[in-house]
Parts: sequence; C-alpha cells; structure tokens
Amino acid sequence: MAAPARDNPGVTWPPPLIPLAALLGGLVLDWLVPAHLLQIFLGFTTRLVMGALLVVAGAALMVAAGHAFKAARTNIPPWKPALALVTTGVYSYVRNPMYVSFGLITAGLACALASDWTLALMVPAALLLHYGVVLREERYLEAKFGTAYRDYKAAVPRYGWPG
Repeated sequence: MAAPARDNPGVTWPPPLIPLAALLGGLVLDWLVPAHLLQIFLGFTTRLVMGALLVVAGAALMVAAGHAFKAARTNIPPWKPALALVTTGVYSYVRNPMYVSFGLITAGLACALASDWTLALMVPAALLLHYGVVLREERYLEAKFGTAYRDYKAAVPRYGWPG
C-alpha cells in the first residue's frame, strides 16, 4: 500500500508531555486544594510500595518497547516516519506499550506522592493520548503498512487487555 503524503501520524506534541502535565498539574492542585484521599485509604508504606512497583513495571515496559524499536531500526518519536512495523517483543502482547508505561509510571508516582489530583487528571490525560495520539498513529500505520497492520491490530490488543 502506498505511503501517505505526510510520512508521520501528525502528532504535534511529544506524548510524554501529556502524563507529565497530569503529574505536575496534579501536584499543583494537591498543594492548592488538598484532598488527602490516598493518605486516608492507603498507609505510607503501602503507597510507597505500590508506587514503586508501578513505576518499575512502567519503566521496564518502556525499556522493552524502546529495545523493540531499536531492534527494528525504526523511529520512536511519532513525528518521524515509521520505518518498520514493530510486532515483536512486548509489541506482540500490547500495541501501545509506551503509552501504557506512561500510565503505570504516572499512577505509581501519584501513589508514592499521595497525589489524588494526579490520579484524577490521568483520566483526561489518557483520553488526550488516546484521541490525540493513538488513533492518529493507528490511521497512519494502517495507511502505511496496510494488511500487515490490520492483521496485527486484529491479533494484539491496543492497551494489553482484550476489547
């Protein structure tokens, strides 16, 4: 199938800035309007352990995704052309491991820092990532790789869970 005229998905913001904005915005809101729900329902040690586990899982997923891109010799930034369709390694289980890793890391930091507002802001951040980045990338990859991408999309869940 022919490559699209613009050889990138048209993502205008670096995707990591979206969860970073949720984290920073959440921390500011925690300072201005503290809710303390995480502190009420989860003890200090529980928050730290849960947060650390989520951050480590997210970082491991991100590193694995980066290795898969490096092995395929393709670009990671979504404003650069995809040189190959990556379907191996962690990408054989989840189509968007980097974005899942952003969520895990942000949730882990929110737990460890007892940032209720960061958890709340993860919802609009996830929607922005989904509609502003993921769906654009999917349209681009389908236009660029055709049947190979459609088959991959049918076989591997978008975020790691069926549906």
